Amino acid sequence: MIDRNHRPSEDACLTHADKDSLRWDEPKRLAILRDYGVLDTDREAAFDDIVALIARICEAPIAVVNLIDADRQWFKAEAGLGVRETPLATSFCAHTLLQADGMVVRDASLDPRFAANPLVTGEPHLRFYAGRLLKTQDGVPLGALCVLDTKARPEGLTDLQQMALQTLADQVMSQLELRRVLRQREESEDTTRRALQASNYVGAWDWDIVADRVVADERFAAMYGVDPVMARTGAPIADFTRSVDPQDEARVQAEIQAAMSGEGRFHSEYRVRDAQGQARWIVARGQVYFDPTGAPVRFSGVVVDITDRKQADAELEAIAARLSASEAQFRVLADAMPQMVWSTRPDGFHDYYNARWYEFTGVPAGSTDGEGWTDMFHPEDQPRAMERWRRCLATGEPYEIEYRLKHHSGVYRWTLGRAAAVRNPDGEISRWFGTCTDIDELKRLEQGRELISQELSHRIKNIFAVITALVALSARQYPEARAFAASLRTRITALARAHEFVRPHTETSQPTVGANTLHAFLSDLFQAYADDAGAARVHLAGDDAVFDDQAATSVALLFHELATNAAKYGALSRTGGRVDLATRREEDRFILTWIETGGPPVSEAPTRTGFGSSLASLSVEGQLGGRLVRDWRPEGLRILVDLPATALSRRRAAEKAH
Repeated sequence: MIDRNHRPSEDACLTHADKDSLRWDEPKRLAILRDYGVLDTDREAAFDDIVALIARICEAPIAVVNLIDADRQWFKAEAGLGVRETPLATSFCAHTLLQADGMVVRDASLDPRFAANPLVTGEPHLRFYAGRLLKTQDGVPLGALCVLDTKARPEGLTDLQQMALQTLADQVMSQLELRRVLRQREESEDTTRRALQASNYVGAWDWDIVADRVVADERFAAMYGVDPVMARTGAPIADFTRSVDPQDEARVQAEIQAAMSGEGRFHSEYRVRDAQGQARWIVARGQVYFDPTGAPVRFSGVVVDITDRKQADAELEAIAARLSASEAQFRVLADAMPQMVWSTRPDGFHDYYNARWYEFTGVPAGSTDGEGWTDMFHPEDQPRAMERWRRCLATGEPYEIEYRLKHHSGVYRWTLGRAAAVRNPDGEISRWFGTCTDIDELKRLEQGRELISQELSHRIKNIFAVITALVALSARQYPEARAFAASLRTRITALARAHEFVRPHTETSQPTVGANTLHAFLSDLFQAYADDAGAARVHLAGDDAVFDDQAATSVALLFHELATNAAKYGALSRTGGRVDLATRREEDRFILTWIETGGPPVSEAPTRTGFGSSLASLSVEGQLGGRLVRDWRPEGLRILVDLPATALSRRRAAEKAH
């Protein structure tokens, strides 16, 4: 979440430093932006759907439709941000305006333009940005459609993601143009209504049909190219109708005759040519009056200039055509995606699938709409998949599940299904967008890896068992070595247990520690490093913590690596050396401090990081979500491990959350 009240220093400001470099006049750009009438308006589903879709396509946690105002960036739509505006000083998109079409920042922490930005140095620690300009037809930039990530992306976006970003940016502009034209049309129609009520917007006429004299005011006469003096006293109808555009002349004459021969009401929209030959659209409303015999004798009415409205109508048609083309591009984009893409109504009714779905399943188009899609699941997976889907529909939480989907070949293939809800301004779900990804090959590779891992583990266990048997046999042959043999067997057994935790695992082979505590687990792990008398050389102290099997492998990898290095190079490599491991809880953090003493003196930090050390760092930072700091002191290595308090017992934390 970004703090809307945060005001960064001037050094962090991302506004344009060199106004002379702009390709546009900034006051004019701001005037154009405000003419769209979109700033500070409510959220709209059309824009919300776009940011939700581009966030999913680009696999980004944040996406926004960003409009650059004078001193702020305002978001017409946003996903993953939680605010509607932020100061311009922290804007990435302000820099995007300086580019021809858009901008990609692969790692903001390495980019001198953004390295000092508060949103990079502090929460939410942004790293990646990709944006495409929102430009008017005249090329004036109003803002950007962009995606942001807290992780750097050296590879940038894929070609498909870049195409999606540009296509949806065009669709945003089509929506903005449509809103502007509709607003202008509404304003024009309101002006037309007020003009008609006043009866003097353009002018009024009174036609004496019997005498064929039309009396009109000066503005009416000017519109039809008639001398105002003649119009005041009366001129033949032909003097006025000759200004009607030839394309409309026959229709207008027919409408006049219809009014005179019917009920007398007249309404017509047509073009007239003024004295300069310019065409103007008008709407004429009038009433024919009849004598007692039913013959038409008078015809009076008013005209209103609706040229602006007609132009708005034409522009609206053009916008609608572009919007239709944009919709077609979206469907092409969805069909070009390697995943199967689907969408549902708020109640879960499936009403859209892309081409990939039909290619994969081989079913006729439309046959899996509604509830028909459930028949494509493996019978064993249907109850589980439906239960998860119903829960997501009820709670709005993201949908993610692995199931077997029926391929057009008749076999079932493992598929990863994901979906997210799009919400309207009131927080109600307006749509679900989802994807299905074929992971069957990945599943097969995983099964093969598990088989190899189990085979390797079996062989290593056999080696430990053979060594233990050989030690026992030697002890029987040499009774004086019985104490040594017992100690050695204890160490070998502890190493075997440690191996069980540190070897690669899948979900099915993961060792179970049950309702254990961290201290109990580590004490068991460190038995292999006890002294000859069986006394511990790694001393545990401090706060204990509940510990479950989801964290077991990561913790075992870390401390097995630390203890092994200490035994080879550090404190445990000498008889008098020892390790103190202190643990403490600080609010929502759990801190572990590893301190080695009595070992060889440390002259300097190693110049090369070995595989084991890299693996230890990965266990802490990647799998446990924490931080690992090494301090190479002369008296011995000191390591600080800072973890979220929930990292050691994720299952318990998840149960509390629900």
